[in-house]
Amino acid sequence: MDDFRATEPVDPTEPVEPVDLTGPAEAPAPGLLATHTDEPHENGLAARLNWLRAGVLGANDGIISTAGLVIGVAAATSEPGPILTAGVAGLVAGAVSMALGEYVSVSSQRDTERALLAKERQELADDPAAELAELADLYRRKGLSGATALLVAEELTAQDAFAAHVDVELGLDPDALTNPWHAAFASAVAFTVGALLPLAAITLSPASVRVAATFAVVVLALAITGSVSAFLGKASRLRAVLRVVLGGALAMAVTFGIGALLGASVV
Repeated sequence: MDDFRATEPVDPTEPVEPVDLTGPAEAPAPGLLATHTDEPHENGLAARLNWLRAGVLGANDGIISTAGLVIGVAAATSEPGPILTAGVAGLVAGAVSMALGEYVSVSSQRDTERALLAKERQELADDPAAELAELADLYRRKGLSGATALLVAEELTAQDAFAAHVDVELGLDPDALTNPWHAAFASAVAFTVGALLPLAAITLSPASVRVAATFAVVVLALAITGSVSAFLGKASRLRAVLRVVLGGALAMAVTFGIGALLGASVV
């Protein structure tokens, strides 16, 4: 029979060296930190991606609305003057409308966020104990045990009670509220860049291929913006491209038909 006895007997009177559980945790293996490098874990990255998506959407608006406008006018008349006038007017009106709408929307959102932040700050000043209990309860609802939730709430409160509460309760960062002026400017620029493509195509192309050339440029531009949008959202590129291209083609076909009918009736 094999002998499983220890080669060195253990002295029960010898003190056991305690293990330090309060020191800093060991750093994880390097490979573990880079497991999901494509996910927006860094602060502000998700917000920047949202800005890029908004820019792509603004460019799409500029491309489709301006293309529909100039193609509709081109179907009614072959004179370059009315086409250019309509295109420039549509570009300016669309950019101003986008900027104004974004400014009003973001300003309203920011006013609401500031009111919520002020309310939370006042509640912390009036009854910090109740706010601590509320924070612990929020973490408990996320799946932590009662003791762990209370420990997390106490540690976060000790570091920055206000930041901890607005993050969990409101999902806000007081230092990263959206600037309405920045949003308005970004929307206007995105719309203008998109609108310039069909406007340049229909203005610079010969009259005989004016509509066809504009249609081709718009389809190509929409395919690019659809692909970029899908890349940013980690979605299917084919589906995104088909969706935006078919929508743009439908808009141009409808406005071309209306322009042709109105042009024929005027003549």
